[in-house]
Amino acid sequence: MMNEKTELDQGQFIPEEERGKRKHSGRQRRGFAKGFFSGLIVAAAVVAVAVFGLSRSSLLRIYLFPSSSYEAVLDDETIEKVETLSAYIQSTYYEDVDVEELREGLYTGLFDSLDSYSRYYTEEEYQDLLENTLEGTYCGIGASLQQDEDTMTVTVVHVYDDSPAQEAGLQAGDVISMVDDYEASSMELSELVAFIRGEENTTVHLVTYRNGEKIEYDIERRNLAFPTVTDDMLDGSVGYIAVSEFTEATTEQFTTALTELQGQGMESLIMDLRSNPGGVLATVCDILDEVLPEGLILYTEDRDGNRVEYTTTDDTYLDIPLVVLVNENSASASEVFAGVIQDRDAGTIIGTTTYGKGVVQTVHTLPDGSAFKVTTHKYYTPGGTCIQGIGITPDVEIEYEFLGGEDDAYSYDLDNQIQKALELLQAD
Repeated sequence: MMNEKTELDQGQFIPEEERGKRKHSGRQRRGFAKGFFSGLIVAAAVVAVAVFGLSRSSLLRIYLFPSSSYEAVLDDETIEKVETLSAYIQSTYYEDVDVEELREGLYTGLFDSLDSYSRYYTEEEYQDLLENTLEGTYCGIGASLQQDEDTMTVTVVHVYDDSPAQEAGLQAGDVISMVDDYEASSMELSELVAFIRGEENTTVHLVTYRNGEKIEYDIERRNLAFPTVTDDMLDGSVGYIAVSEFTEATTEQFTTALTELQGQGMESLIMDLRSNPGGVLATVCDILDEVLPEGLILYTEDRDGNRVEYTTTDDTYLDIPLVVLVNENSASASEVFAGVIQDRDAGTIIGTTTYGKGVVQTVHTLPDGSAFKVTTHKYYTPGGTCIQGIGITPDVEIEYEFLGGEDDAYSYDLDNQIQKALELLQAD
């Protein structure tokens, strides 16, 4: 038996402890990590797999769907060629060869011949995808760190509420000197983060300095949700919600932020999806359901033209002016959000043309715990547009410009796109 679910290729996650490294500084608010591919996940069924006995001269056939167009890749000639290449590698390569790694390489190579979103996962890689990327969780202490590029000094930039780090007394501004037996400044931040994270209920020892005073902590690691939503109240009762990615944990975080802003008298809203690489479809649909009345969100079509629609209900929605901020790194699920707002004339899109990912992937799990995903559908905005390779053109096109000086820190007042959004909302 093989499990299947469909996704629009999900991007990598930045561990919470490392997010400070990629936060805005000086002139630039956010960066888009190299190699990021955005995505989104939709529901799917469980399908049976027929696996026949395999010998050197036989064929392994996995039928995902009955199809007369299926052509076996592993014919006798191909199997013989693969075995010849494998034998040569094992007998002549200058180091010992792990045969299992050769097999994994074969599986990986099948998907490398497709698009950039289709790929094979080992069991470990798939578990990481599930836990970190889709669920939006990780096991750590709940603090964001930042590393100086010149001195390699590691500083705590934020401690999250109700986290082990907060309970232990760690504070923003603390300089981390040691993590267990590792000197913090001796390695890249991503390496250091790997030592801070670990198994649940284990402890990490930190040596820190605060205003020159040495303070040591033993902090227990816990499973935590990545903070993907930030909120604030701007001038004139304008609410501001930034969503960095759409994980399974984002819906609850968004609802909390929205409720808090409504309690503060929010009269209009800015949704900041700049450099949001995408995420879980169920999440963006749930959030749109809180924002919009009943109607179409998007629909998908497979190679045979089979169509599936996703809609909002009329239970709850916002009846206030809305602006959505996007840029060239806003992709997939964030493009779904912007596309439905634009097509249903529910708000104004401000920024630059989005990334342009309008295809869907299906993830299949195999009996040995490995998995693969392959592009299976296109998706369309409510107006019938597939944005693949095109993106969404904002209603108000304006390039990002930092309005401050060389030494100024980022602030809303110095973000020209936010200022444009405020100008538009306050003019209504």
